[in-house]
Amino acid sequence: MKEIKIKPLNYENRPYRACVGIMLINAKGQIFSGQRIDNRAEAWQMPQGGIDEGEDIETACFREMQEEIGTNKAEILRIHPDWLNYDIPEELANRLWSGAYRGQTQKWVALRFTGTDSDINIETEEPEFISWQWLSPEQLVQRAVPFKQDVYENLMDTFKDEINVS
Repeated sequence: MKEIKIKPLNYENRPYRACVGIMLINAKGQIFSGQRIDNRAEAWQMPQGGIDEGEDIETACFREMQEEIGTNKAEILRIHPDWLNYDIPEELANRLWSGAYRGQTQKWVALRFTGTDSDINIETEEPEFISWQWLSPEQLVQRAVPFKQDVYENLMDTFKDEINVS
């Protein structure tokens, strides 16, 4: 019997992977950012991850936060009204998720961190980050990989009232 190889969809025709994004804001108006473990160049990002089947946005948000930074000590301030998309460069997209997606569509959640820095532990079961720090909105956008910068700029504008601390 002849083996049939399934050709992946052309990059442009691939769907986006549904994902939740987490903007964790401390009392000083700084945002949690992690340096990716798989790209030690200046590749910093906020926690994010796939939404499991049957999960709502809030459940996925707190699960991903626990999985990626070892805490869920936060309260939801606001959920972005839109799904925000970004394309991953084709070469990278071909390696991720078996080449099934062209990028991610994300529902972003702004949360106020209610814990202390010692509650954050990036040495999780499946680590995503090699290091972390609290960054200003401007620093975070500058340190993000280029293909995420437009999304991050949108978030800084949409969540500006949640970021600013009086």
